[in-house]
Amino acid sequence: MNVPFNVTPTPRKKSKLPKIITILALLVVLAIIIASTCTAVVPTGYTGILTTFGRVADYTLDAGFHFKSPFQQVTLMDNREQKTAFTTMAFSSDIQQVDVQGSINYNINKQTAMNLFKDVGVGYYNTLVNPRMQENLKAVFSKYTAEELISSRDKLSVEIREALSNEMNSYGINIISVSIENIDFTDAFTEAVEAKQVAQQSKLKAEIEQAQQTHEAQQQAERQKIAAEAEANVQKIEADAAAYAIRTKAEAEAEANRLVAESLTDELLQYTEINQWDGQLPTYMAGGDATTVPVLDMSKE
Repeated sequence: MNVPFNVTPTPRKKSKLPKIITILALLVVLAIIIASTCTAVVPTGYTGILTTFGRVADYTLDAGFHFKSPFQQVTLMDNREQKTAFTTMAFSSDIQQVDVQGSINYNINKQTAMNLFKDVGVGYYNTLVNPRMQENLKAVFSKYTAEELISSRDKLSVEIREALSNEMNSYGINIISVSIENIDFTDAFTEAVEAKQVAQQSKLKAEIEQAQQTHEAQQQAERQKIAAEAEANVQKIEADAAAYAIRTKAEAEAEANRLVAESLTDELLQYTEINQWDGQLPTYMAGGDATTVPVLDMSKE
């Protein structure tokens, strides 16, 4: 009789692969948690502010990869130059309402960014810069009349920037520039300014025309004066020439007379008388001496 032979099957050995995969997954998760809590990356153009349970560190993190404890947090603050537009209202010194549009360029000091974060926070523009900028803008505008504001944009921008910079430097905020881009007044004031400009242009045109007429009159008078002086000079020259001719003729005649006088001698006079005598004796002869024979009238004989 055959006795049945019972064979007990050998149990299979369990695979360790699922366990290994689980462990690896846990390690990956743990690494991710550690990487997210123990490291920080600060992008280019930003400054990292490190805080531990709310306490701000006295240094900043530059752009790059940094290690930290899981209990620390990194807050990013933009340290690049930023530009923000603004719109506000102000009044001139002559109480004219002014609507102002402009922009402000600024950035923060990277070395002191932790103090700005601690004292003001990341919203420092709306909390600090914009209110102080508008206050300084209104103070500067109030020093000028409405007409002066129209032609003083650059000067206004410089004054506002200087005033604001003095306040913001202590917070580590650099005010690079303030630009006043547009200034609007009320319709009534604008119309009044336009009317005044038209009047000034009309006045200027009249002054220019008057000046031109005066200049032309002066030129005409100058031309007449020059012509009169020229005529007078001609007459003087002619008179001088005539006088010179007369004087020369008189001097010549005098010289001739002098020469004739010098040439007259007793012999020449006697000779001339003899040549001019017609042979007739004089009718009367008289003398001063009593012994002289009286001259008788011989014509009656």
